[in-house]
Amino acid sequence: MDPTALTDLSVQIGRLTLPNPIMVASGTFGYAREMANLVDCSRLGGILPKTITAEPRVGNAPWRTVETSAGLLNSIGLDNDGIDAFLSHHLPYLASIGTAIVVSIAGRTEDEFVELARRIGETGLASAVELNVSCPNVSGGVDFGTDPQACHRLVAATRKGCDLPILAKLTPNVTRIADVASAAADAGADGVCLINTVLGMAVDWRRRRPMLGNVMGGLSGPAIKPVALRCVQQVRSASSVPIVGIGGIATIDDVMEFLVTGATAVQIGTANYYDPQVSTRLIDQLPAALQELQATSVREVVGTLDSTRRVDT
Repeated sequence: MDPTALTDLSVQIGRLTLPNPIMVASGTFGYAREMANLVDCSRLGGILPKTITAEPRVGNAPWRTVETSAGLLNSIGLDNDGIDAFLSHHLPYLASIGTAIVVSIAGRTEDEFVELARRIGETGLASAVELNVSCPNVSGGVDFGTDPQACHRLVAATRKGCDLPILAKLTPNVTRIADVASAAADAGADGVCLINTVLGMAVDWRRRRPMLGNVMGGLSGPAIKPVALRCVQQVRSASSVPIVGIGGIATIDDVMEFLVTGATAVQIGTANYYDPQVSTRLIDQLPAALQELQATSVREVVGTLDSTRRVDT
């Protein structure tokens, strides 16, 4: 028998059970229809479609994306079809795929978040909701993710109004991310997603203008992986809340670094743009990587980093 068949890839994030820890990040996978001819979406640990708001949004003025030397700047501005179109058109399709669907939502107010989560929960078609309290590309997009007390109130209210598991996606653009994560955990979050993009900008010096229409945007990709790992380590050291790692993940080494540092699962984001099949390939590679650590399950390696030791040089 193939020894990889004996490996248990399933993970538990609070009340959310996933068949494996490889998810795709919101905003990088469309509504999954766009990827159906390229990826066997049913194999993914979970899918996060584009962030949904109460009303349709056209997003920010162009340019919306700019490539950098080690990543991607984006200022999309939560362009989406709105909750009504999502519930009637997108969610039924997503639910038919056969894997966990974690719906990312963003609201302008606490009540708006709660109402969005309530409506999604009532469909019975979603596995969980992700509270996007960390988008740097819209006015007020990080308000709930930079203030621990505001984050606590939002998570508590959403948990009260919705029976689904709740993940809080946090911004690194704060002084102490562990404080915000602990507040989310204390309010009942099933997990926290670390991290959303790092605030940045690009400049056309010849025209003396910013390149993004919104001036600033969110940096993703390989450039932010060290920042994301740092955030995972800090939150893991301060709280027992399950963590979903996000930021520059493209190889099996990246995945294992996040797992060992303390992430229970990961989301693949920017890499989907240039390598749409990266997520399923990582699932295939995961059993062998676990075996290198003499582990037969993902759970055995999560958070096993020994920070007192250094790699020999």
